[in-house]
Amino acid sequence: MTKRMLIMIGGVLVVVLLLVGGFILHIQKLIAASPKPYPQTVTATKVSSQDWQPTLAAVGSVVPVRGVDVTTEIAGLVREIHFKSGQDVRKGDVLVELNADSDKAQLAALEAAADLSATVLKRDKAQFDAQAIAQAQVDADAADLKSKRALAAQQQAIIDKKTIRAPFSGKLGITTVNPGQYVNPGDKIVTLQTIDPIYVDFNLPQKQVGSLQVGQVVNVTSDGFAGLLFPGKITAISPKVDTTTRNVVVEATLANPKRQLLPGMFANAAVEVGDKKHYLTLPQTAITYNPYGSTVFVVMTADEAAAAAREAASGASAAAPAKAASGSGLVVQQAFVITGETRGDQVAILKGLKEGQQVVTSGQVKLKNGTSIVIDNSVLPANSPNPTPQEH
Repeated sequence: MTKRMLIMIGGVLVVVLLLVGGFILHIQKLIAASPKPYPQTVTATKVSSQDWQPTLAAVGSVVPVRGVDVTTEIAGLVREIHFKSGQDVRKGDVLVELNADSDKAQLAALEAAADLSATVLKRDKAQFDAQAIAQAQVDADAADLKSKRALAAQQQAIIDKKTIRAPFSGKLGITTVNPGQYVNPGDKIVTLQTIDPIYVDFNLPQKQVGSLQVGQVVNVTSDGFAGLLFPGKITAISPKVDTTTRNVVVEATLANPKRQLLPGMFANAAVEVGDKKHYLTLPQTAITYNPYGSTVFVVMTADEAAAAAREAASGASAAAPAKAASGSGLVVQQAFVITGETRGDQVAILKGLKEGQQVVTSGQVKLKNGTSIVIDNSVLPANSPNPTPQEH
């Protein structure tokens, strides 16, 4: 019985071993037959260097060198308009004439009275020389002549005010006044603006006042003219800081020969401060920001990745990264970087990369150390230091 039991147990063990071996062989065949992961498609770019000019950015408004709404001091009926909307005029050019017929008639009467007073004064002086009248009469005649001439001069001033002239050279706006229309004192006739050169006023925080001085270069952009840069210089800095915002007002003067910038326009101002700085730059989409640091995926060949793995493994405190399969083409290796200031779509790299290295700019979510990749740059992420809004 004992011998039979041993033979039975041995047979069962042999069957179990055969089953386990067959199962293991089956699993190995399945693993061998399973498809290998395909390379991941990403976009990539090379690390390049650029010179960045440190700037102070601000938002401002375009202001005319001179700007006024032309009005009338006295009421009257518009007789004639001597300009067209949008016309350029020079200082002293006649813009509008009001009806002054009754004023001119009154002026003629006052001038006639002044002439009469002058005749009376002349006659009384002759009589005074003959000692026929007293000095008091001559003095009264002289005073009367001055009064009559003053009244005539006052009337002439009223007539002159009914001829409205351009107070300075500039460009006229659009008028709604027509001949025959009655205007009251203070009614707007037309706007007059001097826009070449032109001012841009903007505010900067008080902590940046020490970096400002008259003569600094200012570059202005406006969404009305995408891609155009309007250079100018600081011409005035306010002598006081706003106690509400703690900002100081700065005024820059810009050449505007094509009259593209118009008063009231929104403008972005960048004040150049200090010397240019040399930075390695990447698109901001290339950086993965984490609580433990910022990282990028550097593109390498399989051999370069293997060499990097061996180098990392030889370090005392560094753990070896995953190795790439030999002959798999391009792979990626994660690297820590230190980033600096940003400008538009770009970010400065202060440490962690070298110029010329290729870095993944999109598709990082599906990557890890040693992942095989295929680069397809048919659609690239934005990489401009001065991006333009999409609507333009």
